[in-house]
Amino acid sequence: MDHRLSRRSWLPVTSLVICLLLCACVVDLVLAQIRYSIPEELEHGAFVGNIAEDLGLDVAKLSARRFRIVSGAKKQYLEVNLENGILFVNEKIDREELCERSPSCFLHLQVVIENPLELYRVEVEILDVNDNSPTFPWSEFNLDITESASPGSRFPLESAQDQDVGTNSLRSYQLSANQHFVLNIQTRNDGSKFAELVLDTPLDREQQKRHEMVLTALDGGSPERSGTALITVTVLDANDNVPMFDRSVYRASLVENAPRGTLVLKLNATDLDEGTNGEVTYAFSGHAPLKVRELFSVDPYMGEIRVRGVVDYEKASVYELYVQAKDRGPSAVAVHSKVLVDILDVNDNAPEVILTSVSTPVQEDAPPGTVIAVISVMDRDSGENGNVDCQIPSNVPFQLHSSFKNYYTLVTSEFLDREATSEYNVTLTARDLGSPSLSTRKTILVQVSDINDNPPRFSQPSYTVYVTENNAPGASICSVNAFDPDSNQNAYLSYSILEGQIQGMPVSTYVSINSDNGNIYALRSFDYEQLRNFQILVQAQDAGFPPLASNVTVNVFVLDQNDNAPVIVSPLPKNGTVASEVVPRSVDAGYLVTQITALDADAGQNSRLSYQVLQATDPGLFSVALYTGEIRTIRRLVERDATRQRLVILVKDNGQPPLSATVSIVLTVVDSVPESLSDFGDLTLSPQPPSNVALYLIVSLSTISLIFLVVIIILAAVKCYKDRETHSGYNLPPFSCCCCGGFQPEPPTEVFKKSNINLQISSAAKVPPNCMEVNGNSSVSQSYCYKVCLTPESAKSDFMFLKPCSPSSTPRNNEAKSAENSWNAHNRSASVNNGATTPSELKQPNTDWTLTKNQNSSIKSYNSINMDGTLMRKAMHADPDNYVTSMAPGQYWTWGTHMKSMKGKIGRTILIIKKTAVFLCSFNLFSPQVIMFCSPKKGSHLAQLCCFNHFLTDLFFSCIKLFSLLTAIHLTLICISRMQMNVALLQ
Repeated sequence: MDHRLSRRSWLPVTSLVICLLLCACVVDLVLAQIRYSIPEELEHGAFVGNIAEDLGLDVAKLSARRFRIVSGAKKQYLEVNLENGILFVNEKIDREELCERSPSCFLHLQVVIENPLELYRVEVEILDVNDNSPTFPWSEFNLDITESASPGSRFPLESAQDQDVGTNSLRSYQLSANQHFVLNIQTRNDGSKFAELVLDTPLDREQQKRHEMVLTALDGGSPERSGTALITVTVLDANDNVPMFDRSVYRASLVENAPRGTLVLKLNATDLDEGTNGEVTYAFSGHAPLKVRELFSVDPYMGEIRVRGVVDYEKASVYELYVQAKDRGPSAVAVHSKVLVDILDVNDNAPEVILTSVSTPVQEDAPPGTVIAVISVMDRDSGENGNVDCQIPSNVPFQLHSSFKNYYTLVTSEFLDREATSEYNVTLTARDLGSPSLSTRKTILVQVSDINDNPPRFSQPSYTVYVTENNAPGASICSVNAFDPDSNQNAYLSYSILEGQIQGMPVSTYVSINSDNGNIYALRSFDYEQLRNFQILVQAQDAGFPPLASNVTVNVFVLDQNDNAPVIVSPLPKNGTVASEVVPRSVDAGYLVTQITALDADAGQNSRLSYQVLQATDPGLFSVALYTGEIRTIRRLVERDATRQRLVILVKDNGQPPLSATVSIVLTVVDSVPESLSDFGDLTLSPQPPSNVALYLIVSLSTISLIFLVVIIILAAVKCYKDRETHSGYNLPPFSCCCCGGFQPEPPTEVFKKSNINLQISSAAKVPPNCMEVNGNSSVSQSYCYKVCLTPESAKSDFMFLKPCSPSSTPRNNEAKSAENSWNAHNRSASVNNGATTPSELKQPNTDWTLTKNQNSSIKSYNSINMDGTLMRKAMHADPDNYVTSMAPGQYWTWGTHMKSMKGKIGRTILIIKKTAVFLCSFNLFSPQVIMFCSPKKGSHLAQLCCFNHFLTDLFFSCIKLFSLLTAIHLTLICISRMQMNVALLQ
């Protein structure tokens, strides 16, 4: 590749330089032309030249200036690397395909650079390489030669063709070695070479009928390429003369676009032979290209060449036709000739408009003179038919400047406004100077890009919205709409509500807006009685840079709804009773008794109140004014009228649907009005559902009651279990009493020996109920109080009496049985008061121990019914004051004896009872006896067991006390909450 200065030659033509200078002055362009030479068949990426360096351009600015090349070829053979400015092969170039057999082949490129606009012409010469071998039209030539042919006879052969040009084209022929023929190479006027087969020695058909030889065509390339064809000679009898053309080369002119059948020329060839040997036929030679055969035809007998296809000057200005003539005799030999047809140009091609560069869209704020498009025009015709002039309409804000021949630039002539016209259809008219003139119209779409120069505009200067109160939160109340004349992002609007306050609260807590469509939503339910109107400020902002915004005021008016019932102001009930008034019996008709006053928080017709009597004791006695609420007498009161008259007054508003309230009033008819009327108490609280505190109290009360019930059941079960265990082991009656003191067992004899007690039961004695006073008659008088223990769950009631105890041994079982029998006998003898006793067991009863009549009968009844120390419950209920029970001594001693053995079994139960009782005693829930005997330091185990019944009884009553306390607290809280509600309602 040659990179010398000759590859980059500047056009020396003075006129062109002047034209370029003038164009540069007009449009500020720097124009030049450079030339490169490259061989054909280069691979993709092959280096052509550093076009940026050769043009003196800054490589770093090529992309910014939109550097590009434009080619008129169908394919983009060459391309520029914008990073380094190198021109390289983009697609493999075949010179024979691009320029056919033209001796010179060029690629014409236009280089376009913007900011500022510069145009350059680049010519790239495509050099031929020897890439094609010579080829014959036929792979085999068949010649019929008579044996009478004399040596020196010439037989022309069709020439080979080589697509290459210059030194790479066809140079010579060679013939393979043989005995009869030699090869003679001829040169035509156009420089092409063809071969003639010359007979060197006579032929003898009888010796050899066929002769075969190889004809080789060689080119002048390096390395040398060749093509071969087989020549077959058949020896025949002689046809001594061959046809002869009157011209070796024919030349004719033909107007392009000539109609089919037009005569181009007539061939003429003669043959000196006679008959069929002298009849000449014409045809295209085998080497005639297919394109020629498609455009022209040859009459085989007349030799006329006529137009067969469409002849186009722009495709080829000259056509070469190779024809042949031969006679019809045997062993006919063909002779060849060449016909040159010159095509004459006519103005049959309209100009072509090529948009080399289009900078669209163009910003609306682009200054005048901004380049919109670079346009090139061309006309395939020649001469004046190829000269083109371009124009655009005058009513568009653009101008067309001519840079140099057939190149134009479209520029702005003034500022553009996209909102007025978003795009322009610029019609470019290109007209040639032929006759008749042909023209072409090309429409260039120029789009105007938007800049953010317009703020949003609302469809209304302000908005007024009416919303009915009690609206659903989240519902749409209105929609604002704005538009922006700009486009795309500059016209994308987002809506927002500017910060403000409504009744001291942020406006964002009242309404919200959809930022995309401008729908405004209520965030809360409006109350006309609290808020009748408010204003919000809505802003619409576009997404341009910088963003533009505008505001609009939205006035929201809340419409009243009949959502408030009338409220009775007077008269009001007092102390939870119905309101009352006093009416003198002596009043006349029309007397103003009282006036019902009510208020309605609504407005308009919704607050217009009317009054009427709903119920009345005597409907004909009192009436109420429809709009004032005054209660007046209809007639005079008479004696037969009831003293108490009850009226129910209905107060309703005029809303749709109407709401109402009622008030009851009791009118007391009196003969004379007292000076002062009694106060009927406070206001009656309207019912209100229990608060959460009441719910918590109910749950707590239920839980505590359940826990106490479970504890009672467990303790009762433990007691029953221990009683059964004791009875089953010792055959004792159930333990059903609790003694109020500690003791230690002694033998029964000692008890009665030491006892000197007068048992006196007197109704005058000041002793507790269910107890009797026992006074001793010894020297030291002592009084003992014995308590009768009656348990509701037991069917037996026992009386236990004790004396001061002294340590003694535990009696055996037999002693207990004998003591029991003796005790029973003593009881029986004492009941009849005969004084008989068993000397070994008991002394004579003290005469001071006297019983009343009822007590004696009780003892008899007791001994007759149950001899083991029990008495039926009905006796106790018959006479509780004089009811006395006794217990056998054996029973007493048996329990004392086995108390220690039961200690380990019920110890845990005793410990639980102690701790529970002591804990609950701190709340004053148990009697002093339980506190005393359940103390860890008081009494024996039997005494601690005796406190069990007291514990259960006090536990039961403690539960009742606690339940009553919680219920009182609950009711108090409910009353307080209702009073607070009524006070708030009155306020």
